[in-house]
Amino acid sequence: MRGIEYVNYVLEQVEKRNNGEKEFNDAVKEVLTSIAPVFDAHPEYVEAGILERIVEPERQIFFRVPWVDDKGKVQVNRGYRVQFNSAIGPYKGGLRLHPTVNASIIKFLGFEQIFKNSLTGLPIGGGKGGSDFDPKGKSNGEVMRFCQSFMAELYKHIGPDTDVPAGDIGVGAREIGYLYGYYKKLRNASHMGVLTGKGLNYGGSLTRTEATGYGLVYFTKEMMNANNMSFAGKRVVISGSGNVAIYATQKATELGAKVVALSDSNGYIYDENGINLNAVKEIKEVKRGRIKEYLDYVPTAEYHEGCRGIWNIKCDIALPCATQGELDLESAKVLIANGTKVVSEGANMPTSLDAIAELQGAGVLFGPAKAANAGGVACSALEMSQNSMRLSWTFEEVDAKLKDIMTNIYKNSAEAAKEYGCEGNILAGANIAGFIKVADAMMAQGIV
Repeated sequence: MRGIEYVNYVLEQVEKRNNGEKEFNDAVKEVLTSIAPVFDAHPEYVEAGILERIVEPERQIFFRVPWVDDKGKVQVNRGYRVQFNSAIGPYKGGLRLHPTVNASIIKFLGFEQIFKNSLTGLPIGGGKGGSDFDPKGKSNGEVMRFCQSFMAELYKHIGPDTDVPAGDIGVGAREIGYLYGYYKKLRNASHMGVLTGKGLNYGGSLTRTEATGYGLVYFTKEMMNANNMSFAGKRVVISGSGNVAIYATQKATELGAKVVALSDSNGYIYDENGINLNAVKEIKEVKRGRIKEYLDYVPTAEYHEGCRGIWNIKCDIALPCATQGELDLESAKVLIANGTKVVSEGANMPTSLDAIAELQGAGVLFGPAKAANAGGVACSALEMSQNSMRLSWTFEEVDAKLKDIMTNIYKNSAEAAKEYGCEGNILAGANIAGFIKVADAMMAQGIV
């Protein structure tokens, strides 16, 4: 059976078994179609049913999360943890708290995490979790009570050598603190390595907050350098205004670029003179406000309702850092028409499959999420290492390790793409490089 025939057979089975789970099916399709050449070179993977096994989570845990709000009313949310693949290490992946969370989104994120984690070169498998709980507008007490109820079930399934969750959308230092505090009480043990993204005074790592945004820029810089380009003097549009967007803005600015736009779920700001990052940090990290408040700090800036319009702004480099599916085909066409040369993903799968095809067809350099935004999970794994050794590295030490990891991710992805006949296609190369490491580990461990 030829590689593409094997891939198509498995895709058909996945769609039948996961009917209606668009996000998950799209993620599987994106990966599998790009790695088809691997099976022509490695028929042993076909014989061992590697694809049939890798598209099925090893374990899925769905559970009820009851909690009481400040008015004394009982609220009920759904909790999820999908432990997708542990071939190369304990499950590792964030917890997302957002009203849109469902089984399909958690599965797609967990599936992507397998290959992202593999690309880091660190011994961590793939998993993901979360809830449809929305922390926005909730008091600290409400968030704490939700987190404690959530952990009352989750703690049975995680551990520093089993499954190590971290933060994601809606889960920052506050939420990680509440989750870890209750885990510690339930387990009667510290187990610092069970969660990453912790505060610095109880086992956290320097550079963790900055890691995904910094890592995105480090990766994109390597990709651009390989194509005789640099950030210096470039106009950059970044969607989102959370940690990833903020610290991608900071690092891109340090490299000589001018970031002119950021967004949140309500709309976007445009500042021709370059984003005032201190203002954004005050709004988002201190006040937990909305991006439109930027006009209170910089009255000359523009605010527009609707976040998708951000891709109409002319730029050299576009970094989607908000959420999945935010950059569609029409937006891709606008970017191409405006002369955008680079699109690199800071969020998880923010670009639709047809938009990716359009960008690549137009010669736009494309950095896929599983490679470009791997800095966060890489730093999480470095936090695990520090916890295991009972020590803390300096900011400079962690940042240097992060830069090396992101550089190697690009090089390994580029080399894999060249080896399997798709030179320059970093999306395919990242998928291939991440997959082969996991597949070889699964082969060595037998049918489990």
